[in-house]
Amino acid sequence: MSKKTLIIGAGGVGNVVAFKCAMNADTFGNITLASRTVSKCDAIAKNIQEKVGVTIATASIDANSVPQLIEFLNTLKPDIVINVALPYQDLTIMDACSACGIDYLDTANYEHPDTAKFEYKEQWARDEQFKEANIMGLLGSGFDPGATNVFCAYAQKHYFDEIHTIDILDCNAGDHGYPFATNFNPEINLREVSAKGRYWENGEWIETEPMEIMQVWDYPEVGPKDSYLLYHEEMESLVKHIKGLKRIRFFMTFGQSYLTHMKCLENVGMLGIKEVEHKGMKIVPMEFLATLLPDPASLGPRTKGKTNIGIYAKGMKDGVEKTIYIYQVSDHEACYAEVMSQGVSYTTGVPAMIGAKLMLEGKWQGKGVFNMEQLDPDPFMEEMNKQGLPWKIIE
Repeated sequence: MSKKTLIIGAGGVGNVVAFKCAMNADTFGNITLASRTVSKCDAIAKNIQEKVGVTIATASIDANSVPQLIEFLNTLKPDIVINVALPYQDLTIMDACSACGIDYLDTANYEHPDTAKFEYKEQWARDEQFKEANIMGLLGSGFDPGATNVFCAYAQKHYFDEIHTIDILDCNAGDHGYPFATNFNPEINLREVSAKGRYWENGEWIETEPMEIMQVWDYPEVGPKDSYLLYHEEMESLVKHIKGLKRIRFFMTFGQSYLTHMKCLENVGMLGIKEVEHKGMKIVPMEFLATLLPDPASLGPRTKGKTNIGIYAKGMKDGVEKTIYIYQVSDHEACYAEVMSQGVSYTTGVPAMIGAKLMLEGKWQGKGVFNMEQLDPDPFMEEMNKQGLPWKIIE
C-alpha cells in the first residue's frame, strides 16, 4: 500500500524537501505540501511537475491551530508529517500528530514567538505523549542541528572510545549580491545571531556576549574565514548523548558587511521582538524588518559560492589521542540547478527528507521523541552520499 507524506511549510526549505521527496517517490508515495499560503505550494508543485515529472497535492493549513491540524490529519491520514514551518509552530504540530497517531519530524527546535530563546525542554516533555500514541518524533533533522549530530554519533561509533571536545563549524561562503539579506527566515536568523553566545565546558554552560569569541578557521574548498561563537540547539542534546564530552562549541562565519548592518539595526531597535506603537498601530520591529528584506527563497538564482559545515572532534581511541574532521561542502549554483533553492535551504532540506525516508523504511524506529544522535548514524551517512550531500573525513 502506497505511503502518504505531508510536508508543512512552503519556504526555501519546504521547497527542497518537496523536491527531494518527489525524487524519492517510491518511498514517500502520495505527497501533499501544505502551508498557510497555498499559492506558494502551488508554485513549488508546478516546478516539481516540470522538472521531476511527479505530481504532488497542495493544501492550505493554519499550523497554529491544533483543531484545524487534527481535522486535516484525520482526513488526509499521512504516514508521516515533515514540519518545515516556523519553529514557533513545532508544539501545535507535535500535539496534532500525537492526537492522530502520526509520526513527526522537524528541523529546528521550538521557539516561543515572544522570547528570543530556543531549547528542547518543551519538545522533550512530549516524549511520554508520543510513546502513548505509539509514534516516533524526530527532532532537528536539518544540517545543524541534524547532520552535525549524526557526524558526532558516527565519530563516536567508529573513531573514538571517548570524545572530549567538539567544535561544530558552519561556513556559508555564498554571495547573493545584496548588501544585507538572510539565507533563511529573517526573524529566526537575526534572533539567533543577536542572542548571547553559549558553550558547554566541564559540566556547565558558559555565556558570552554576542560575537565575543572569534577564531579563523581554514575551511576545505573555501579557505580561511572569521568564525564566531554562537549558541546552537544541537549542543543541548549532544551533551546528553556523547560519552566523555568535556567541551562543545558552535561557530558560524559572518562577513563584515553582515555584522555591520546587524549592529546598526540592533542599535536603532530594529531587532526588537516586543510591540511598539507606530502612527496608532502596533508593530513588532523584527517582523517589520523581515518584510523589507529580500525573501530568502528568492536568493537561489543569484547566490554563488559554497557552504562547508562539519565537526572537529578530539578524543581517545585505544588509549591514544585522536582528532578527526568530518565535513560536507555544497555549491549554491549546483543546488539551485537541481531543486531551485540555494545551498543553505538545500543543506537543511535534504537531511529532513533523509530522516523521514529512514523512518518510513523502518531503518530508524522507536516510540517517543528522539534527537538524531540517538539513532544508528550509518544509514543516514550512506543516504547523504546518495542524495546530494557527500561528506569527507580528515584524520
